[in-house]
Amino acid sequence: MKNNMSLANKVLFGLIAGIGFGIIAHAFLTAGFNDLVVKWVLNPVGNVFLRGIKLIVVPLVLCSLISGAASIGDIKKLGRVGGKIISYYMLTTALAVTIALIFANLVNPGIGLNMPLPTEYKAAEAPFVMDIFVNMIPTNPLESLVKGDMLQIIVFAILFGVSITLIGERAKPLLNIVNQANEVMIKIIGIVMLTAPYGVFALISKVLIAQGLEVLLPLLKYAFTILFVLLLQILLVYGGALKILGKVNPIKFFKKFWTVMVVAFSTSSSNATIPVNLNVCQTKLGIPESISSFTIPLGATINMDGTAIMQGVAAVFIAQLFGVDLSFQQQIMIILTATLASIGTAGVPGAGIVMLAMVLQQIGIPLEGIAIVLSVDRIIDMCRTVVNITGDAVGTVIVSNSEKELDLEVYNS
Repeated sequence: MKNNMSLANKVLFGLIAGIGFGIIAHAFLTAGFNDLVVKWVLNPVGNVFLRGIKLIVVPLVLCSLISGAASIGDIKKLGRVGGKIISYYMLTTALAVTIALIFANLVNPGIGLNMPLPTEYKAAEAPFVMDIFVNMIPTNPLESLVKGDMLQIIVFAILFGVSITLIGERAKPLLNIVNQANEVMIKIIGIVMLTAPYGVFALISKVLIAQGLEVLLPLLKYAFTILFVLLLQILLVYGGALKILGKVNPIKFFKKFWTVMVVAFSTSSSNATIPVNLNVCQTKLGIPESISSFTIPLGATINMDGTAIMQGVAAVFIAQLFGVDLSFQQQIMIILTATLASIGTAGVPGAGIVMLAMVLQQIGIPLEGIAIVLSVDRIIDMCRTVVNITGDAVGTVIVSNSEKELDLEVYNS
């Protein structure tokens, strides 16, 4: 692979090479030779990649959630606007992952292919529904960090971040340290993702050696399920929210906002779209700077509807690949975890995969399936970023109009 290739192209190259090698090995090479290749090459390389993802999950969630919750700013000053936009972000994210789970259970993208469970896998016991909410409160945060209990880590991190906001200037040095640690965690993601092409090659080869071409059809079903739900979120949920809650014409919004969607699609980064998003909101949609300058950057940090959709479909898909039945309680935990984790999903390409590892870890699903979904994640990442940033702007329009500060003449012009 050439050094000047982008990481996305390298992952694609690794996928194609892995598919080719896996098909050839499955069809033409002996079982004994394949076993040796899997044992001495593919397993070690694939496991190094998976362990790298596991390495970063807990510290990234802790730092990014604290940083995201603390970015709310002066709660007293923000008053109604802050409460409205945060409520909107949380509700639409919960709705997004719920729709994703509904369609994933209807389509069953992973049914028909039974991958062997890892030898160390132990099925997670489904807790009583109300215990899920009670157990979200940690009794010992350090123990939660050691055990990787994600819901407890999320709740602790949010409380920590909000408390930093409430304290204000005196907690600024601590927040600076957390922000710097968060930047380090994101840099580590970049380093770990450098091994992704090799990890994808090893893990997809291993699957194809064992399963043959049968694995590719479920992968296409998985991708199309996500793309359909993303489209549904934009047209039905956001379009309906603009019409019903915002009391504005959704067609006007999409006509003016499509340029931002193109930037999001090409960059796969919510953060990279912030400047153009702010410009369109203020100059074409009639949103005052006092509101958009808060809600858009905040949304890029804590509002990740597209990423939550991917996590919901991927969790069901991977569980079905391994023949694991997800209980109602486990799917409730997916909704809770994906919704709360959206606060800490960094607005950079590829961060959603790390958050997917956190969701899978919370419900006790093997992480080995991540390599399979990673093989098509580039195009899905581009599409889910479009949904992420569109949700930010839709919420900003709704809140602005509810505050009687939306310039309807500019919006409708």
